[in-house]
Formats: sequence, C-alpha cells, structure tokens
Amino acid sequence: MDENLGKFIEDFATLTRLAQSGMDQSDAEQLLQALTGHLGVPAHELSVVAEEIPPHRLVDVDIVMERLAGRDPDYRLVGIGGGDQRHHMSFSDMLQQSRSYPRFPIAQPDYTNLATGPDSQRQAVALGLWLFDYGGSPVAVLQREAKMERHRQTVSLEVLATRPAVASGLLAEVRRDMERQSVFKGQIVALAVSDYGPNISGVTFIRRPELASSDVVLPAGLLDKVEGHTLGIARQSAILAAHGQHLKRGLLLYGPPGTGKTHTVRYLLSQSEGTTAVLLSGGSLARIAEAAKMARALAPSIVVLEDCDLITEDRSFGHGPRPLLFEVLDAMDGLDNDADVAFVLTTNRVELLERALSQRPGRVDLAVEIPLPSKHERVELLKLYSSGLRFSPSAIEGAAAHTAGTTASFAKELIRRSVVAAAVAGQAPGDSHLGDAVGQLMADSEALTRSLLGSDGRGPLAKE
Repeated sequence: MDENLGKFIEDFATLTRLAQSGMDQSDAEQLLQALTGHLGVPAHELSVVAEEIPPHRLVDVDIVMERLAGRDPDYRLVGIGGGDQRHHMSFSDMLQQSRSYPRFPIAQPDYTNLATGPDSQRQAVALGLWLFDYGGSPVAVLQREAKMERHRQTVSLEVLATRPAVASGLLAEVRRDMERQSVFKGQIVALAVSDYGPNISGVTFIRRPELASSDVVLPAGLLDKVEGHTLGIARQSAILAAHGQHLKRGLLLYGPPGTGKTHTVRYLLSQSEGTTAVLLSGGSLARIAEAAKMARALAPSIVVLEDCDLITEDRSFGHGPRPLLFEVLDAMDGLDNDADVAFVLTTNRVELLERALSQRPGRVDLAVEIPLPSKHERVELLKLYSSGLRFSPSAIEGAAAHTAGTTASFAKELIRRSVVAAAVAGQAPGDSHLGDAVGQLMADSEALTRSLLGSDGRGPLAKE
C-alpha cells in the first residue's frame, strides 16, 4: 500500500474515533435512550406500525394527535435532531442507527403553519415525537409532514408500542377522528396542482360566496330547478334513504361562455352552508379521484368540475391512455348510491360531452342549458350591475333592446365602461354614458370584443 494512502486512512480512522467519542460524551438525551426509558423496553426491539396520509390532511392529523396525547397529563412532545438524515430515514432505521451511532439527540419539534379555513391558521407539527400513555400502555408516535423535495410524498405517523394491538387501535382512532373533526368538513376548498404532480399539492380554502336568488338572472324557474336537484335532494336525504332512493346525483350546466354557469355554481355554494364543496378546474381536474374520496368522507358534499369540455379528448390532463373524462365518470361510478354527493359539471361545448355521458347513463341525471339572456333578462342584468347608479328605466330598456345576443358578462362590462367614461369626463354616470357605451361595444369594429365576452358577435341590427 502506498505510504501516503496508509497514513491518510490511519488519520481518518483516528478522526472518526474522536468524533464518535465526542458524540458519546454529549450530555444531550438521545432518541434511543428517551424511547427506551418511556416504553420500558429496548425500543429497537419493537416493530414500527406506520400509517401514510395524504399531504393536505396534516392539519387534521395534528389536531387529532394533540387531543389523543393530551389525555395523558404527563405527555411529551419533542423533536429529533441530527441534521438532514432525520428526513431521509425511517423511524426503524433511526433506531437501528442509534445503537451504534447516537446521532439523533432529542431536540425541539419542527412546526409549519397550515390553513384551517379562509381566515385561520394553525401551527402544526412538521416533525415531532409524541410520548404518552394510550389506553394504559406507553406509546411513541413520530409525526412527519410530506417533503416532496426529499421524496416523502405523504404525511406519516409511525407508532411504537409494547403491544401491536395498541398501535393498531391508536391509528384506527386517528382515522375515525380525522373524518369526524376534519377542518375541511363544511368548507369550500379548491384543489391545485404543483410541480411535483397532481396528487402532491395543496388545498386552498375559499370563502363561501354571499348571493341571493335576486343576484342570479336566469329564465323563469331555471334557478329553482337547479337548486332543487342539487340542494333540495340533500335536504330530503333521510326520507329518500328510508325509501331506498339514491342520493348521489349529477348536474350538467351547459351553454355559451359568459351566460352565468359559474355564477349559478357560486349561488349553489352560497346556499349550501355546512356542505363541503371541492372545486376542480383546469389541470386540477386530474385530481378527480382524490376529490371524490374527500367528498365521500366529508359528505354532504358538492364536487364542482368547471369546463369539462377541456378533458373530453385531451389525454395530457390524465395519467393514462384514456381521456380524463373517463376518470371523472369512473370516480362518479365509484361512490355508493347512499353517498350524499352532488357532482356539478359545467361546459361551453356540450356536444363534446353528450356522447360519453349517454354511454354511462345515470351519472348525470339533470342537464340544464344556461342560454343567452332574453331582452327581459338583459334588463334585469343591467339593473343588477348598475345598482347604485342613476340610469333611467328608459335608458336601461334601450340598452337591453340594442344588445341582442349578448351575455351576462357583456352586461357587466357595459356598465363598467359607462362608469369609466363618466370618470374620464369628470361627471357622474348617466344615460348618455350608457348609450355611448352601447354604441361602442355593439359597433362592427367590436365584434371580437363581444365574442370574447361570450356574445355571438352580432352587430346592432341583430334581432331576438
């Protein structure tokens, strides 16, 4: 052996022994020592029972674990030191490593801030060790958040107990309480997609809209029909269940862009206080299976899938050879008939959905067209959007008469332009500003603008 290489190996071995000696002499309480003292038996001889939980449920896990541990007035919540290795190793591996190299000192827990609602947060344990008595037996539970950058894709609970049945019973209680006490129950949440994939991303809480039926302008009877099918069935769930009738239901809202499909959905959400709502749109439609599972667990629920025509043929949204629409239908099929879950789908191009839906009858049991507004409805829309402004009834009537073929979105933009024009002129909004805005938006040169607002692009000579 080369003399220099031999000297290097000898020096490196000496350095390692000195480092190990320094660690051994540390006064810090070590992981294996703390666990063995708490459990009363050598911790490394026990089996770890693990439970994997979706990333967004960490806040529920934390609430339940705090309650379970809190039953024991002498419980401890500690952290685990040891640098980056603690994130890459399983609980079992930490214990086995600690037998030879006590590199995991007891430290302070790691925390993360998580939303519990649109305006509330909770400081949850990101990495911490709960030490407490459960049912008369000592247990240790390692709680860890998902760490995508470290390839830890789920929240985990890893339980050490002197009897396996105790660990299993504890995890079963955690699962039950997570469903009963979930912060998501009765809330509106939107699922998002992250760079790590469709199933490894967060959940955003959405404030429940405040809308009255007078805020929604649709043909007579249409809103009642939609509300009755979506929410009315839920209100009669006990009677329907007693007579063996299914609660699962599907509603399809279709029509041109800008006619009020999304606004109608917002109204349904406003009227469903206490009902869980899961919103999917764009790329997050790929999370339909997860959304359906959430909806079932947190029922009564509404699952909203916006612009479903985007997923009828495009395979880029899904994870397999089939278009994502089939995954949506499979998710609807997968729920039991007694699941109090309503699926609400919206589309601008119903012809792309009709064939697939007709081949799977019963998944959508009510299809409602949200049409272009009639003259009467345009009058009501202009009144709604000009609330607080002093446009005369005749000006409103005239504007409605000259805007055939336009949408609710167009009416809203028409009022906005009137106000902008008045502001530029340094005047209060009046009939002349409304008339000028009608002339500008209905001019032939604004055909594309009208189309972008969902209107049919027809000019000022259009008839009803």
